[in-house]
Amino acid sequence: MVIYTRTGDAGQTSVIGGRVGKDDVRVEAYGTIDELNCFVGQARSLMEDDQFDDVREQLLEIQHELFDCGTDLAFIKLGDGGQYMVTSEMAKRLEGWIDELQAENPPLEKFILPGGSPLASVLHVCRTVCRRAERRAVTLGRNADINPEAVIYLNRLSDYFFALARTANTRAGITDVEYIRSKKVFRD
Repeated sequence: MVIYTRTGDAGQTSVIGGRVGKDDVRVEAYGTIDELNCFVGQARSLMEDDQFDDVREQLLEIQHELFDCGTDLAFIKLGDGGQYMVTSEMAKRLEGWIDELQAENPPLEKFILPGGSPLASVLHVCRTVCRRAERRAVTLGRNADINPEAVIYLNRLSDYFFALARTANTRAGITDVEYIRSKKVFRD
């Protein structure tokens, strides 16, 4: 199988329904999701310990869903009978996972610094790349029809990564470091 096509040599790429510039906002959106998926894979690779079996499987599911999300954003126009892949149930499921993770974490009142264990550090990178993907999807949605559930999913997913980064530190016995100039921003 040849993986190079030479069709993109002039700065154009194929999306579902046509061709666009490689710097098109649509390509930026799903390209950022692809970048996020790579960091999620890195996080999974750091979960060698049995104490992460539960979330390792969650992250595998999320990796598949990130492909779904990227596919949804790659549509120039959803054709007749077409159907988006990201659904509201996916964000609801993330909320349940977030609640389970938060139950393990100590109370939080202030902003924390990204870091701690190597796993938590990568999960914080996942969180920030996810936020960028969300911003790119919002920009795309201002100019084109997109699946609104994809934006909601990305928003909830960044919250999931925040909760999971904290859980990774908790399970490793590492205390999150509060930002020393933070006011109390989180409340029950």
